[in-house]
Amino acid sequence: ISDTKAFELFGTEYYSGITVQAFSEDTVDEAKEKIEEALLKSHEIEDASLADFSVTSSEDLLSMVDTIMTMLTSFLTGIASISLLVGGIGIMNIMLVSVTERTREIGLRKALGAKTSDILIQFLTESVVLTLIGGIFGILAGYLIGTGVGRWLDIDAVVTIDSIILAVGISSLLGIVFGIYPAKRAARLNPIDALRYE
Repeated sequence: ISDTKAFELFGTEYYSGITVQAFSEDTVDEAKEKIEEALLKSHEIEDASLADFSVTSSEDLLSMVDTIMTMLTSFLTGIASISLLVGGIGIMNIMLVSVTERTREIGLRKALGAKTSDILIQFLTESVVLTLIGGIFGILAGYLIGTGVGRWLDIDAVVTIDSIILAVGISSLLGIVFGIYPAKRAARLNPIDALRYE
């Protein structure tokens, strides 16, 4: 097929791109320079900054993809951080309500000999269990959504053991960090005041 017929077929009057293969990886930069020189001469352009074309290597494309992926990763990390913060505050509020509702129970336990550390460990454990349950639901939801999207886009969605361990670890850490304040508040209750609480 001639160039004229190709231009008519695609409705254009110029080449949209030319693919060139270098002899080896070491000659890519040299090939780029020679191609730029040839195109500048062909287009009768003396100032390279005014070029109406661009010469891009596979390495340049990979660099662009890496930059985009880094930006996406940063964006998703920001969203995940905000979600974790909101979730952590929610867990802390739930545990504070639980401490308030169980004040008499805490007072009774302390009156019967429970140590401050026992109360602290109890409420921290409850907080961790609460976040772990949320983490398990999150893993299941992520797996189902990933599988669904994978089938829709005809790609394989892979859930690795490392990602599951990471999710469980973050859930546990979230429960500990945001459960410390409610647990300390419960552990520091005066048993007499707690028993009198209505």
